[in-house]
Amino acid sequence: MAKRIDPVPVSLALEIAAGTGRVTRHIRERIATTAKLIASDISEDMLAEAKKKLSHPDIDWQLIDAENLPFKDNSIDLIVCCFGYMFVPDKPKAFAEAYRVLRPGGVFLFTTWDKLEHNAVSWTSRLVAEEYLKGPLPELYNLAVSMSDEAAIRQLLENTGFSKTAVEKAAQLSVCPTAKEAAAGLVEGGFMFKEIRQHHPEWIEEIKIRLEKELSEKFGAAPMIAPMSAVIGQAWK
Repeated sequence: MAKRIDPVPVSLALEIAAGTGRVTRHIRERIATTAKLIASDISEDMLAEAKKKLSHPDIDWQLIDAENLPFKDNSIDLIVCCFGYMFVPDKPKAFAEAYRVLRPGGVFLFTTWDKLEHNAVSWTSRLVAEEYLKGPLPELYNLAVSMSDEAAIRQLLENTGFSKTAVEKAAQLSVCPTAKEAAAGLVEGGFMFKEIRQHHPEWIEEIKIRLEKELSEKFGAAPMIAPMSAVIGQAWK
């Protein structure tokens, strides 16, 4: 994502849904040292975690809602958001806000997840979770992959008013040192197993063993290497 940024015209950049700051660091390294970077999230806990992991003096951390950006019209050169817009309730409003605050010629760069079946580890996790919950997971569990349709994203950008758009799939590899570590992380902290952790904590150890077996057989025990896919959107005002 950072490599797609042309640093030359950027004097003020905004990151939305910065999370733990993994992308923030790369944006800060990519743009000029004289450029200002505002890294934002809607969660105070996320911002606190990001600040701990990335104590860079030239990052302005702010609590911001993507649907209500606190900036003047035509004031931002670059907006970046990695895996955040899927969770925004009113996506047209959020995109309209990004368009409003971007200056003419400004760039809007974002990623969303591709379909779940193209993200093999998450797909495997979901199948295991469904077995234990005896049926399909609640619709809420589909939010993370709710913006996987390239045509729909392109239409949303065009309806917002962007003069030029580019939407494409990006296939990568998900790598973890061991399938055991991947299974533990997914079951103990992953969204797919949230309901099980809340209502059936006694199942957790058994599920970790089961998921580790599935991941090992499909993608290797050490390292575990599995296909993953995202959608990259880019638009110019």
